[in-house]
Amino acid sequence: MSFPRFIVAAAFILASGTGIAVAQSTGTIATLSRDSVFPPVGLGSTETMQINVLNTATTSAGGTAASCTGTITFTSASGTTIGTATPFTVAGGQVFSAKLPYSSSGTTTGRAEIVGSVQSTTTIPSKAPCSMVFSLETFDTSSGVTHVFLGNATASATPQISLGHN
Repeated sequence: MSFPRFIVAAAFILASGTGIAVAQSTGTIATLSRDSVFPPVGLGSTETMQINVLNTATTSAGGTAASCTGTITFTSASGTTIGTATPFTVAGGQVFSAKLPYSSSGTTTGRAEIVGSVQSTTTIPSKAPCSMVFSLETFDTSSGVTHVFLGNATASATPQISLGHN
């Protein structure tokens, strides 16, 4: 089997075994999505909820700028989306924030249980470094005092395939 046929066969086996589609016309082998969900957090009538996303990656040695893409979503405890998902693209060292004021939570009961989530998307192959750190916070809308802070560890998406000789 020639080397190019081996690569095509390996990509097909990988795609078939994991349920990933191969898109030959664009050169994209796969699109991977990761859904990071925060636990439910109560939001009071004087509060705002905010999710912050930071890309800690730097430009690659080859000169490709760091970039992460995805969406931020707020849902009710029952899974109903509140508002619309907010798309983002963050370069290295850049922060993106999405806010949900209580007035947009869809409740009038004095308190709403909200679930925040970050959906990140990576295409393979991708040369753009992406290393995300994100947080969810609630704060008093008028004073800015933080009431809840939930953070995560870095979420990296850097798939590597090595086809070399030793």
